[in-house]
Formats: sequence, structure tokens, C-alpha cells
Amino acid sequence: MAQETLGKSGHHRHSRDIRPRLQLMFIAMDDPIIQCVERFYCPRGALFAERRNRGYTLYEASSGAPVARLRPTGHEGRFEVLYWSLWKERWTSTGPFGRTILSINDALQFIANEDIFWAMT
Repeated sequence: MAQETLGKSGHHRHSRDIRPRLQLMFIAMDDPIIQCVERFYCPRGALFAERRNRGYTLYEASSGAPVARLRPTGHEGRFEVLYWSLWKERWTSTGPFGRTILSINDALQFIANEDIFWAMT
């Protein structure tokens, strides 16, 4: 919520309520998957993650472009790896014969090495 205030110079200044952003920041600090993504060294560029809907969206840190989506499978520590399809305009499975299910570490290596994830960056 933005509020307009009058600054010392007589110009209008906008102040925003940053509480929602701070709450997201604290949630991310406690999430082990987000921490793992942000610690991962990716030769194509640093990644950051955001918890969304039923999974995690990974972005390239420098551009903010979406790179991949990790959707938990229900099996401890396993994720379906998805990429953004420019043709379908939605997140899509990466495997030629169905879903790609990997551990978080294998998923991050897979994302770093496959060009399909970096089409939008």
C-alpha cells in the first residue's frame, strides 16, 4: 500500500509497506530448497528461486528471466523438472518420453547443462 507524504524539499514522496516483501524474504531463508538453489554454482549465471503454487520457479539472477520449474513429486527429495515452452506458452516436461524426475542436486546439474532451460535468458 503506497502512501504519499510531503518531504523536506516540498516534493511528494511515496512510501510503501514492505512487510509482505520481508515476510517472503524470511520464508525463503527457512526453505532448504531455495537455499540449495541459491548456493548452487551455475556456470551460466547465478540462480534464485521462488516458492510458487505447487513448486519452485528458478530465475536467472542477473536478468530475472525464468529458467526452470521444480515440482515436488511427493517422494521425499524428488522433483519433476519443467522448462518454459515458448510454443505452448506454459511449463512443460523436459523428457522426450515423459516426466523427468530427479533429486534437487541432479535437477540443478541438469538445468545448468541443458540449453532448453536457457532459451529465454
